[in-house]
Amino acid sequence: MVLGAIVIVVAGVLAINFFKSKGGTTVPAIDVNNSENITLPATHTVEEGEDLWKISEKYYKTGYNWTDIAKENNITNPNLIAAGTKLTIPNVTPKLLGEAITSPTPTQQPEKIEGPVSSISSEKLEITDSTYTVVRGDTLWDIAVRAYGDGYKWVDIAKANKLANPNLIHAGNVFVIPR
Repeated sequence: MVLGAIVIVVAGVLAINFFKSKGGTTVPAIDVNNSENITLPATHTVEEGEDLWKISEKYYKTGYNWTDIAKENNITNPNLIAAGTKLTIPNVTPKLLGEAITSPTPTQQPEKIEGPVSSISSEKLEITDSTYTVVRGDTLWDIAVRAYGDGYKWVDIAKANKLANPNLIHAGNVFVIPR
């Protein structure tokens, strides 16, 4: 038993010395201030290969503000933005990972958007009922935006309806919209 205790102590000392000698490096903090002095709100013309995350990084130095850009421009499917589309970049505070995503206030109305409209919603009606019947082309994200003004609430709809695969919804499904 004494030999076992000695082996444990020696192994512990070696491990401590090993990790001490490695010496860690400090990762610099992310600067989310706009050092390029970009005045917001601004207008941005989407270029080939850009998505809302990259556009958000350009103006806010963080990609997490992509939802603000989508809301400001009434984009219901952020995966479909066409090159040449003009977007309004709202004047909002840069978000960091884990910050709450809030819906826009009633005074924040999107400006008229020029260019292709395939990615822009066709002014679907707000969902105010406690149930909703899915129509062709709906996604849980779209339904959550229309019901709550926040696409991230799709999780609440999926849980309330016990969806085994939230990526698979069909026209005609009747969903409970938790309030």
